[in-house]
Amino acid sequence: MAGNAGRWGWHQLDKRWAVRLVESADVRPGDLVVDVGAGAGAITTQLVRAGASVVAVELHPRRVSLLRAHFADLPVTVVRADAVDLRLPRRSFKVVANPPFGVTTALLRRLTSPSSRLERASLVLPAWAARRWAAGRGVGGMTSKRMFSCTLGPSVPATAFRPVPPADARILFIARTRRTG
Repeated sequence: MAGNAGRWGWHQLDKRWAVRLVESADVRPGDLVVDVGAGAGAITTQLVRAGASVVAVELHPRRVSLLRAHFADLPVTVVRADAVDLRLPRRSFKVVANPPFGVTTALLRRLTSPSSRLERASLVLPAWAARRWAAGRGVGGMTSKRMFSCTLGPSVPATAFRPVPPADARILFIARTRRTG
């Protein structure tokens, strides 16, 4: 299984950290929340408990099937998609996720693009990427920097993941500061 996890770029966040992440994300009942890289559903489960309507995005076909079965009667839509090609909701939404580390830059660009309806995000990212975006050195354009603020959250130790990644991660908080138009 570790070989497949590496192939799919998956580092599952443990339940304690999934709870902590969702608690820090200001999720309210009825919010539309996207969980990018939903994996086995640890974060999705906590989002449902918080009352959110969830779009769980996962690429791995077996995990997609398991997510669909597990959340069949709950307000969860499971989408099989690559995070790089993700179509964002057309209405206001939040993101609470532990996305595959390999898609960090592409995902952050998409989430902070001028056409995005993102309101807030709480993302578990490689520590270097979270620090870079929080310092205003992310690769988003000037428009995204004027529309969103990025701040660092707590460090997430490598031991909070299975399999264990080569380095610690960090939570990055993104908040919309300005509307488009």
